Amino acid sequence: MKYEVIIPAAGQGKRMNAGKNKQFIELNGIPVIVHTLKVFENDSDCMGILLVVNPSEKEMFTEMADRFSISKIRAMISGGNERQHSVYNGLKAASSEIVLVHDGARPFVNKRMITELVSAAFHDGAATVAVPVKDTIKRVLNNEVIETVERSSLWAVQTPQAFRLFDILAAHKEAEQSHFLGTDDASLIERSGSKVRVIEGDYTNIKLTTPDDLLLAKAILESERGEKEC
Repeated sequence: MKYEVIIPAAGQGKRMNAGKNKQFIELNGIPVIVHTLKVFENDSDCMGILLVVNPSEKEMFTEMADRFSISKIRAMISGGNERQHSVYNGLKAASSEIVLVHDGARPFVNKRMITELVSAAFHDGAATVAVPVKDTIKRVLNNEVIETVERSSLWAVQTPQAFRLFDILAAHKEAEQSHFLGTDDASLIERSGSKVRVIEGDYTNIKLTTPDDLLLAKAILESERGEKEC
């Protein structure tokens, strides 16, 4: 089933302390964003990529796309003040019935997740990948434990998230009008009263946020290379 994907890549990722947009940090000689883009570039069901960027970095993204033969970028769209605003800008340029939203700094998404998400969004309207929480979760106030949270129903949400375009556009418009900022795009659908289906993701589908995440990313790449060589 065909889809378009919006990839917000305009944020500077200050927690990475890289002195530049973390999308340009290299893993095995390839920028993080290119690892992400290639997943969708190689997916025959992807009709196009809408890449949301900082206008001052547009030329850098264009040169990078040319260098690594990324041909499915249909438009580079200017980002907003918040991630939610950036995604909304991207949604306004989308045209397919089903649209995915995926973090540019989450390079280990795979075809299985995408296929299941698109199918779930087509049938149910909205879906997200997530993984069950493995750690014990405690609610803390002023550095003291208030309670231990029962974790059997807790899931850590990832991206991609998939939606019917009409529904997610309406949810973003309502959020804009009411000055509401959600924690993710699925939360805007939840706020509208609609359901969001959960597709089990993968614990390797990490978002690169801090320097420690880069160490884990390199380990994942080495593991994947080892599997291919076997």
